Amino acid sequence: MTPASPYRTQNWTVTKPGASGRHGIVVSQNREAAEAGAAILEAGGNAADAAVAAAFALAAVEPWNSGLGGIGFAVVMQAGESAAQVVDFGPVASRNADPADYPLTGAMKKDLFTWPEVVGDVNIHGPLSFLIPSSVAGYARLKEAFGTAMPVAELLAPAIALARRGLAQDWYTTLKIASSAAVLRLYADSAAIYLPNGLPPVPPYQGEPGFFRVGKLADTIERLAQAGLQDFYSGDVAASLVADIARAGGRVDAADLADCRAELRPSPTIDWRGTHTLHTSGGLTAAPTLEAVVRGMAAARPAASGPDAAWFATLSRVMRQAYAERLEGLGAAKAAAEPGETCTTHLTVVDGEGNLVAMTTTLLSSMGSRYVLPGSGVLMNNGMMWFDPRPGSANAIAPGARPLCNMSPIIATPKDGSWPRFAVGASGGRRILASVYQMLAWTLDCGVDVETAAHWPRIDVSGPDSTSADLRLPAQTLEALAEAGPLSVVEHGVLPINFACPNMIRATRDGAQGISDVISPWSAAVAARR
Repeated sequence: MTPASPYRTQNWTVTKPGASGRHGIVVSQNREAAEAGAAILEAGGNAADAAVAAAFALAAVEPWNSGLGGIGFAVVMQAGESAAQVVDFGPVASRNADPADYPLTGAMKKDLFTWPEVVGDVNIHGPLSFLIPSSVAGYARLKEAFGTAMPVAELLAPAIALARRGLAQDWYTTLKIASSAAVLRLYADSAAIYLPNGLPPVPPYQGEPGFFRVGKLADTIERLAQAGLQDFYSGDVAASLVADIARAGGRVDAADLADCRAELRPSPTIDWRGTHTLHTSGGLTAAPTLEAVVRGMAAARPAASGPDAAWFATLSRVMRQAYAERLEGLGAAKAAAEPGETCTTHLTVVDGEGNLVAMTTTLLSSMGSRYVLPGSGVLMNNGMMWFDPRPGSANAIAPGARPLCNMSPIIATPKDGSWPRFAVGASGGRRILASVYQMLAWTLDCGVDVETAAHWPRIDVSGPDSTSADLRLPAQTLEALAEAGPLSVVEHGVLPINFACPNMIRATRDGAQGISDVISPWSAAVAARR
């Protein structure tokens, strides 16, 4: 029997325009950031340059999803190469991290993860939730290893202009800030920016939305443009960060910043049916679980016309098993995902030469730690929540430790070295894996274009216990999914967030096509004009 349809928050059919062109494309969860990257391509920069420009712009126009206080991974494929490389600026705890800072209440906490509850939720928000902010190091390494001679100041110019103008005061800003207001209000500097008069900013009833400044972020980005990105770790910006963190009682210190490095390493690969190679971020990301899903789906190839009920049911079973193995390996099999907002963004870039970048960056929760450092305007991550707070667990808090995370930027290439090549990734915590796999299956196996793939309804599996299905799926598919295991039929809307937000580029020798997440209101694919 088909499960009852849920309450619907929207009564419309949403479509999202893609972009195509011969001179490069930038796809981002924010149109202005994508435009910033495309402008760099038009000015003579390459895909790495454009990715750096877009990433800094995101700090100004989408501060709840990523920023200078975050972490991430990028997979890079040069047009003339057959192997990709990873820029690893993933999460790392301070060398001063102390498990004793996180005493347990004895209850369980249902947030993004079901961990044992910590007294005061200090692992979820505030200064004790910070991990070392490595995003700037990652962007610097991406530029250094793969960019052109274009000056860093030119790459940061769009972000500075956007930060000086301020954050758009529209309905989506109101929604995102209101979702975090209960915690933002606990921290004076955060509240001063995001909760003027104690309430989230709202747009005017009519006319154009205004803008508001996000603290001293513009000054900080301008300082980095003048002094270089290393200033974030050993210069004036670093000194400001260290002073503010110490004053707040955080553990990240000057030595943590000075020692912060983004690692450049070969991309681990996954075989896709003998026809394609998936170049992944590997390590403590979603890549090992993606590999398990690819193996489990080896005999379940969707038809060219699209996935049928049997294919979706098989994917549901395979993904639940893959998550059971993932979480068992963590020593935390009960750490099932819970509804909640992750604070992640993904951008994909191709330039006119065919160089590709797939980069995922995050603050973890929506608005990260909810703590803005007053001297710099940097909104810090709350990466400590990735760790299991139980001492002695496989994913336990420890000095300099790296937790398991869910990011999955991917570049896919044909085995024979030909084209097209694909770059894909998503935001959405544990929802990332399901969306990335389905986008790959529909483009690589069904052969549909990326715009079509982005508009097809999906399922989500974020743990071993159940599957969520888009209510737009056919009744026969919903029935097969219900027979395959526990099922929730949900709406794919802006909020609640029931599915990840993927974007994708398909690149050929003659041009490229890109598409952003259909439901994300600000997302866009932007083509360079020349």
